[in-house]
Amino acid sequence: MIQAFGLTSNSRKDFPPAVDDVSFEARSGRVTALLGATGAGKTTVLRLMLELQQGRGLTYFRGRPLRRIAHPSREVGVLMGEVPGHPARTVRGHLRMLCAAAGVPVRRADEVLEAVGLVSLRDERLGTLSRGMDRRLGLACVLLSDPHTLVLDDPADGLSPRESQWLHGMLRAHAQQGGTVLFTTSEPKEAARTADHVITLEQGIVVADQAATEFARTRLRPRVAVRTPHAVRLAALLAKEARTARRSVEVVREDGNRLSVYGSTCAEVGETAFRHGVLVHQLADEIGDMGPGAGPLPGDGADATQDARPAGMGKGSAGTAAQGGRAQDGLTSQSGSPTHDDGAMPDERGAHGDQAGHGSPGGRSGPTVGRDVTASSPVTVSRPPASLPPLPPPISVRSAPSPLRPLRYEFRRATGISTGFLTGAAVLVTSALTAVLLARVGHTPQARLLAAWPRELPLPPAALGAGLLGALAFGDEFRHPALAADRGTVPRRLGLLTAKLVVAAVTALGLAFLTVGCDAEVLYLVYGRELAEVPADWLSLSASWSGLVVGCAWAGVLAAGLFRSTTAGLAAVVAVPVLVVPVVHKALEGGSVRVAAGLPARLREVFLLQWPFGGERYLAGVVRVIAQPVGGALALSLTALLCAYLLTTLRSRVR
Repeated sequence: MIQAFGLTSNSRKDFPPAVDDVSFEARSGRVTALLGATGAGKTTVLRLMLELQQGRGLTYFRGRPLRRIAHPSREVGVLMGEVPGHPARTVRGHLRMLCAAAGVPVRRADEVLEAVGLVSLRDERLGTLSRGMDRRLGLACVLLSDPHTLVLDDPADGLSPRESQWLHGMLRAHAQQGGTVLFTTSEPKEAARTADHVITLEQGIVVADQAATEFARTRLRPRVAVRTPHAVRLAALLAKEARTARRSVEVVREDGNRLSVYGSTCAEVGETAFRHGVLVHQLADEIGDMGPGAGPLPGDGADATQDARPAGMGKGSAGTAAQGGRAQDGLTSQSGSPTHDDGAMPDERGAHGDQAGHGSPGGRSGPTVGRDVTASSPVTVSRPPASLPPLPPPISVRSAPSPLRPLRYEFRRATGISTGFLTGAAVLVTSALTAVLLARVGHTPQARLLAAWPRELPLPPAALGAGLLGALAFGDEFRHPALAADRGTVPRRLGLLTAKLVVAAVTALGLAFLTVGCDAEVLYLVYGRELAEVPADWLSLSASWSGLVVGCAWAGVLAAGLFRSTTAGLAAVVAVPVLVVPVVHKALEGGSVRVAAGLPARLREVFLLQWPFGGERYLAGVVRVIAQPVGGALALSLTALLCAYLLTTLRSRVR
C-alpha cells in the first residue's frame, strides 16, 4: 500500500510549484493509475515519492518511508524513462549486474527473462532492442527483486496495442497476487480500461480520486464515431435535424473524413445517413475524451467493419473505436456530472469492451472501451482476460546482507562492457609509442622512459587511463534513475564507495605494471637490452609508480561521485599536477627557520618497533613518496575529495 501525504515540489522562481499538496492512496491488490496531461506533474509526483527530488511531503510504503527501508529495491520496483543500462551491455549481463546490486540469486535473471519472453534475446545488446522489447526488459528489471510495490512512469508509451495489453496484463497479475501497482498515463481511456482506481492530476493538483467505473461514468464523455467520405454533408444534416428537433447535438469535424457526434446515438446518426443516402464506412458508439486539451485518444482503431452501402442497411456498423481528435466540450461539472445539454447521463449510452482479436481488422489485440451500435448496456470498464501472463516465481529465501554484494555489483558493472578493455588497450599502445619516441630523442631518465612520462606532460598515459576508468565508475548510477545513487537499487553508501575504490585500485595496478612491462619489451625489441634494464632503486620507484596510478584512479572515482559527472572526475585527475602540485611545491620551497631533517630516524626511536621482513624500508618508501610534491598534492586532493564525499553522504541521509 502506498500512502502519499502533501507532496509538494519546491517553487520555481516566479512560477508555482509543479506539484502542490498531492495526497492519495494506492491500495494493495489493486492497479492505480495517476492520470494527467503532459506537464500535469505525474513524473514529479513519482520523484517526490521516491525521494529522487527535493520537496515537502511524506510517502509511506506499507507504513514505512523509503529511507527507513533497509533494501528499497526489494520493497519498491521502479521504472522511470528508458531501461537503465549501457547500450553495449547484454540483456542477461545487465540483469545479472542488478542481481548483484539487489543481493538476489543470480539465477533470478533467467527466471524473469523467461517470464517476460526475452530468453531468445538474452545475448542481445540493450542498444539494439525495439521499443516493445525495451519495455519488457524494463519490467524484468522491476520484477527482479520480487518487490511488493511497482511504480512505473508511463510504461505503455509508444507500445503497440498488443504489447500494451501484455504489459497491463502483467501488472494486473501482480496486483491479483496482493501487490500494489501505481503507473502514470496521459490517456484517459487507458486508465479506464486497465486500472481499478484513477487519480486525476491537473496542473499539479489532484482534481479527482475515483474508482475506474466511476471515472468512466463521470469524466469520460460518450460520443458516436463516424467515418464517411461525405463528412461535411452529414455534419450539416445532423446539425439541421438537431435544430429542427430542438436537441443539443454537437458535431466535431476530425482529421480526414471522420466525425465525432456528441449528444446523439448510433441509431439516430445511422437513420439520418440512411434517409439522405449518405455512405458510411464506420459507425461506433464509444467513450470519448475528457474535453478540450485532452488530445487524440490512442488505442482507437482506425479501421472498422467496412461496407459499400448507406448506413442502416445491414452491415453499416462496426465494433471498434474511431481515431478521435480533440473535442470542443465535455469536461465534467464540479458536482461530478457531465455537462450534456440534452440531460442524458453517460451510462444511458453505455459501452462494453471489445475482446481481443474480435472485430479488429488491424490486428488489434487490446481491449477497447466502446460498444457496437446494437448495444445498449450501461457504461462498464473492460478488464484483461482471465488468463493473465505468468509472473516469475517468488523469491522464497533471500540472501543475507554481505559485504561482498557491492563488490560483486561493481565487478559485473566494470566487466560487462568493453569500455575498460578498450581504454586499457589504448593506454598500452600510446605508452609504447611514447616510450619509443622518448628513447629516440634521448635525455630522458630510465625511470621516466619505462613509464613513458615526458617532462612536458603532467601525467603519463597509464595514470590518465587509470583516472579515466575511475571517473567512469559512477556513470551508470547517475545517468539512469533506477540506479540513482541516493534512493535506488544501489544506495549511495560507504560499501559501494569502498567497492569502487577497491576495483579501481586493482585495475590501476594491473594497468600500471602492464604498461611498464609493455614499454620495456618494446624498448628491448627496438633498441636492445640497454634501454630495458631495471633501475637499481626499483623498489622505491615501484612504490611511487603504484601510488601515482592508484591515486589518480581514486581521484577520478571520488570526483565523479561527488560531482556526478565523468568529465568532472577526469578534470580532477588532471588538476592535481596542473594546479595543486605548483601550490604544494611553492609551499615546500618557501623560506623556513627549521626543517624536518632526520624525521624517519626519530620516528623509529619513538615507536621502538621492529618491523618484520624489513618492513621499515617499505614505510620509508611510502613516506618519501608522500613527501614529494606530486605525492603530497595527490594525498591532499584525495583527502579533500573524500571529506566532501562523506559530507554529501551524511547530508543525504539526514535529509
